[in-house]
Amino acid sequence: MPRHFAIVPAAGSGARFGAAVPKQYLPLAGRPLIFHTLRALLEDTRVDRVVVVLAPDDAHWSQHDWLSLGPRLEVVCVGGATRAESVLAGLRALETAAAPDDWVLVHDAARPCLAPAMLAALIDGLADDPVGGLLAVPVADTLKREDTEGRAEQTVPREGLWQAQTPQMFRHATLLAALEAGTAVTDEAGAIEALGLRPRLIRGDATNLKITYPADLPLAEMIMLARRGK
Repeated sequence: MPRHFAIVPAAGSGARFGAAVPKQYLPLAGRPLIFHTLRALLEDTRVDRVVVVLAPDDAHWSQHDWLSLGPRLEVVCVGGATRAESVLAGLRALETAAAPDDWVLVHDAARPCLAPAMLAALIDGLADDPVGGLLAVPVADTLKREDTEGRAEQTVPREGLWQAQTPQMFRHATLLAALEAGTAVTDEAGAIEALGLRPRLIRGDATNLKITYPADLPLAEMIMLARRGK
C-alpha cells in the first residue's frame, strides 16, 4: 500500500502580513501558528512523516519547543525563494524514504484550521485516484473583473469555479516531475495541470482558511475554540 508523507513549505517571510516575524511564527491560541498546522497533519496516523521546509537562515524555529509533536516531524533548512522551490526541495529530501507511488500532501504553513474530517476526506477520496487532487470550495460570491481605474468592468460567471485550498495530494514521482519542469505556478495542482493531468477536487469548507492578513488570526482562534467546545 502507498504511504503518505506531508510537506509544509515554511520558508516565506509573510511580507503581506506586515509582522515583525514571519507569520508562521505568530502566536495563535498559545502556540506558534505553524504548530497548529503541523499538529493537524500529525493527528492522522496514516501520515508517516511531516517535513517542514525552512529557509536556510531561519532564526525562529529553534526558539520554540516542538517536542510534543512527536518523532514523525522532520525539519530541513533548504527552502527556496518561491513556494515551488521549497516544495521541490522537500520532495528531494524525501527521495530516499518515499517510493515513486507514495502520496505526498503539501499543506500551507499558514493554514492551521485543517479539520481531521477534511484531511480524512482528502486521503480517502483520492486513495484510488490515478492523478490525485486537492481540497477546494466552490466560489460562492459574485466575482468582478477590475479595470485599470479600479472599477468593476465585468461580472465573471462563478459556475464551475472553485477556490483552491490545501492539502494538495499527489504521487511523489508525478509531483517531482511536475515541479522540475519549472512551469510558473502558484500551487502544486497547477504544476500537475501543466503536465496535462486533471486533479480531483475534494470539497473542503471555509473554516480551512489561510492566514493572510491580521484580521484572519482572531478568526482562526475562534474556529479552534469552537471546535474545542469552549
